[in-house]
Amino acid sequence: MNSKCMLALLATLAPLTLATACAKSPEPVSNRSVAAITAHSPSPAAAALPAIAAPAKVQQMVVHKSPTCGCCGAWVDHMRAAGFQVEVRETDNLHPIKERVGVPLGKGSCHTAEIGGYFIEGHVPAEDVKRLLAHKPDAKGLVVPGMPAGSPGMELPDGRTEPYTVELVHRDGSTGVFATH
Repeated sequence: MNSKCMLALLATLAPLTLATACAKSPEPVSNRSVAAITAHSPSPAAAALPAIAAPAKVQQMVVHKSPTCGCCGAWVDHMRAAGFQVEVRETDNLHPIKERVGVPLGKGSCHTAEIGGYFIEGHVPAEDVKRLLAHKPDAKGLVVPGMPAGSPGMELPDGRTEPYTVELVHRDGSTGVFATH
């Protein structure tokens, strides 16, 4: 395993290990309240959320990406290191895929994944995908618009990061905060 993959693995496992030690018993979550309680900012609601391990039944993730995109490949490595089975489908035109799954205009990124009836758009961390699959909100998927520095697949050699938000895309196409990093 190369050093980039090892760093991605450690970055994925460290928060899960810490969260497991402090997790409380899970409480029922309504579909519309998922966005309100899943933020990664240090809030009491986020601290009370139970840690989410890999899905009990490993689901196949399909990632649609450009054949020349390096950061997309790094994100795929991040997802595989987190325990997901990933099939990569390379294409030069992602627009029809984004349109088919319902990525809102202006919320796109460089790759689109599909898993468990949801789409995952852009550099969404594995722990957020696991939480989505565990809670199963009535939604279309998750988006991280653009390509924020420090997000999975967009790591910088000096470790710099910029804050970013993972958004939950509701069935009507509106979005809300799912997590902040």
